[in-house]
Amino acid sequence: MQRRAQREQPERAKRLTRVLVCAAAVPVVLVAAGCSSDSGSDDGEGKGAAASASASQSASPSPTVRAAAYKKLPEACSVLSEKTLDDLAPKAKAGKEGSSDDVSTRGSCSWSSLDNNGVKGSQFRWLNVSLLRFDSDTTRGPGDELAREYYGKQVRDAQSAEGAKNTKSEPVTGAGDEATAVRYDLKKKEGAFKQQTVVARVENVVVTVDYNGAGLAGDRTPDADDLMKDAQKAAKEAVASVTEANGTGAASSPSASKSPSGSASPSASKSSSASASKSASKASDKD
Repeated sequence: MQRRAQREQPERAKRLTRVLVCAAAVPVVLVAAGCSSDSGSDDGEGKGAAASASASQSASPSPTVRAAAYKKLPEACSVLSEKTLDDLAPKAKAGKEGSSDDVSTRGSCSWSSLDNNGVKGSQFRWLNVSLLRFDSDTTRGPGDELAREYYGKQVRDAQSAEGAKNTKSEPVTGAGDEATAVRYDLKKKEGAFKQQTVVARVENVVVTVDYNGAGLAGDRTPDADDLMKDAQKAAKEAVASVTEANGTGAASSPSASKSPSGSASPSASKSSSASASKSASKASDKD
């Protein structure tokens, strides 16, 4: 019995030693595993946040639009030469400048001429030139495209003028990037008026020339073809003035500018055909 107890004592001591060693090792493993898990989680969250921020920045680039070619307008009452004014409105004393809240984006000028021939009647002429410039806008688009839209609207307005008869339209060459001439007859109590409207676009500027004539108090009705030639001449001269105001050669090719910009564009002016009819009637009433 004594010998058996002596043999079992060393074996128990060995088993106890192994249990203590294993028990001591368990917390170390747990701590190491915990540290490793925390470290990996923090690193993943940091990388995920950085990736998300980078993706957000790349998904929202700053909007750009090509810049408008023309930055200013000439003075509306000075776009036509004295010779042209003498031909189209010989009895006009001076041009009447239209009101504008920003002369760099819009302007207009009109001339009224009444050549009184006594008992033979009189010849009436009314001429109006309007200019509208469009800036590029990041939400609405490039200035030349905005001008093209307004150009189309002006042509349609002239073609659908109230009371117009025998309306005809034709393209005009040599007046900017695109131009259209519209003619029609307008019967008033004062006489038969011959209306000519030429709408031209050069880059981001739209030029509208209204020219009408009538023989009053029994005088002959003016020839529509002659009036149209004069109106087209005035339109080409006005377009050239816009080009010169922005530097020679600026309109050598349509929509040449491609650099980004982002300023606001002005709203459209009143229809040229409507103003032509009203002004013609007013001038006749004065006579």
